[in-house]
Amino acid sequence: MILNDLYAAIVRRRRERYAARPDLRRRLRRPVISVGNLALGGRGKTPMVAFLGRLLMDMGERPAILSRGYARRRMDEGVVVVRDPDGIRCDLDRAGDEPLMLARQLPGASVLASADRYLAGTLAEHQFGATVHVLDDAFQHLQMERDIDIVLVGGEDVARPWTLPGGRLREPLDALVAADAIITADDDVCLDLAEADVPVFAARRTLGTPESDMERGPMFAFAGIASPGRFFDDLRAAGWAVRGTMAFRDHHAYSRRDLARVYAAARAAGAAAVLTTEKDFTRLRRFRPFPMATGYVPLTMEPDPLPEFRRWLAGSLSAARDIIVD
Repeated sequence: MILNDLYAAIVRRRRERYAARPDLRRRLRRPVISVGNLALGGRGKTPMVAFLGRLLMDMGERPAILSRGYARRRMDEGVVVVRDPDGIRCDLDRAGDEPLMLARQLPGASVLASADRYLAGTLAEHQFGATVHVLDDAFQHLQMERDIDIVLVGGEDVARPWTLPGGRLREPLDALVAADAIITADDDVCLDLAEADVPVFAARRTLGTPESDMERGPMFAFAGIASPGRFFDDLRAAGWAVRGTMAFRDHHAYSRRDLARVYAAARAAGAAAVLTTEKDFTRLRRFRPFPMATGYVPLTMEPDPLPEFRRWLAGSLSAARDIIVD
């Protein structure tokens, strides 16, 4: 616990330093929305970014999605334009799985990958006319000035509020006072934030139908994401007959040997088809055709109640534009 407390003190001091020194943060010319969380691993950040991209376009905005592009096979210097408003411009190796998935989900938006998200945002403003930016996984990216901080919180974050190295939190729970809105990713989240006067929304998760025609017979599921168990549970809750599962690490770079293991396990389990996540399928397209029926189940996430969230977001963007000096 001593190391946990030391780590928590260091990250608190880091956040305090950036709050006291606005000159350390770089400011884009258009409003910036950050989507992030406290914990390592998945809380639904990327599905929430996709939702925000769709909502912003519905509100008449031209959003630019700015991602670090974690686990790219080719870490090109500068900015990688994954998608511009006219179409997809690069492949998986240069984009990374999450940016490429977002690019497929958000026709009309811009999606850019770069370790320097200020540079990416500047390019999006000048070249693509972006009117608002959405940063994926950026609550701890304090080098960038943001106007709206949306933070997803899971039940485990509250039940086991221990920071690294012994726990899973990148920052202690009291960092939530810096959030502008909180979205609870689980039904059992109970937050006691006496110092934080922010709106709290629930996350409504919905599994779609597979992108290929697949009957709801016995199936085998696999995933290489941060929380594969949750995906498997979602499939069962949606009525899928899951005969077996296999988990890989997040952002796993699949090989033909990996897929041979998956299909062998699926056949041994008596499955008629194989299902995975949309993010995983982004990494699998290069291996088509598949030896048996294979598809992905898209996951969508949105804040609940949605009308209230939309009003809050519109008001927050308007307030941000009032203080930004163009």
